Amino acid sequence: MGEHFIKEIEIKDYKCFKNFKADGFARVNLIGGKNNVGKTAFMEACYIHLEAEDVMSFAGAMAEIKTMRENINLLDALALKKIEFNKELYIEYFEKFSGLNISINSVEKSFCIYIKDGLKEYEFLIGEKNVKINANDFSFSSIKYKNINFIDNFGLSNANIISDFSAIQAKEKENFLNDIINKFDNKIESFKIMIDKPKCKMDGEYYELTEFGDGLRHLISIVIELFRCENGNLFIDEIDNGIHYTQLDDIWKIILEVSKTLNVQVFATTHSKECIESYARVSNELKDDDISLIELGKDKQDNLKAIVMNNQRFQRELKNGNGVRGW
Repeated sequence: MGEHFIKEIEIKDYKCFKNFKADGFARVNLIGGKNNVGKTAFMEACYIHLEAEDVMSFAGAMAEIKTMRENINLLDALALKKIEFNKELYIEYFEKFSGLNISINSVEKSFCIYIKDGLKEYEFLIGEKNVKINANDFSFSSIKYKNINFIDNFGLSNANIISDFSAIQAKEKENFLNDIINKFDNKIESFKIMIDKPKCKMDGEYYELTEFGDGLRHLISIVIELFRCENGNLFIDEIDNGIHYTQLDDIWKIILEVSKTLNVQVFATTHSKECIESYARVSNELKDDDISLIELGKDKQDNLKAIVMNNQRFQRELKNGNGVRGW
């Protein structure tokens, strides 16, 4: 298991997570559970912690997570010119996370806001380092680490696809990506970045990626980020969004094989029974035991809990017809 892999986590006071602990994660981890139980929030907490190497990246990761959640509202507001996307808005976003405390592999990171005598102060704990900053003196800059990323259920934006496609080019895997896309839709011949726009070739002509369905964008995003996150961590929300169930085996084969080759730890969420069954089927076919299924649910006291199954238990539960989609 890679040194950068998440092995255990403790989350306190982050959204629905009040005092949560889980361990036993693998290289590839699929998260199941009922709607609004906290699947996406779990990955957000992991992502924030991994990005938080210093104060700036800590604040940047929190703001980015909030931005992803507000994506549709932000686009509406920007289009109507009700807001300008600026430093003040980013600060407003990361301040909403005051109180969070996340520990991964025994490294604690937290953020709190204190107000005393009318003065606002930020306190960041990053491992052994404790930093206090007067809010008026805080200089914000968003910093992203190259081998950690979070793909929301819509996939990457055009700008991110364009910037991250270099990871495919660096490995000379353009044909590999084209073969995957062609298998997804045999009418599509190839993918290129042309005049600062991602495009796919069909019937001899190139069309902007926006002309195709969400599933193609999601697929391209996943493949690009697997290469970009070499020796890092990738989080994929609603992995099967826009993907027909008959194509899930191909998706999982790509993820399992590429993540193993490039040493990428993957966490993904799903609501789909077909997606879970495909995950089990492909991992079994590839004889890949470095996987887990994470079931999120709430106990009788309404506390959020996780059952983390290794591959052997996961396969056994499915074979016995037991439910594995949370409770």
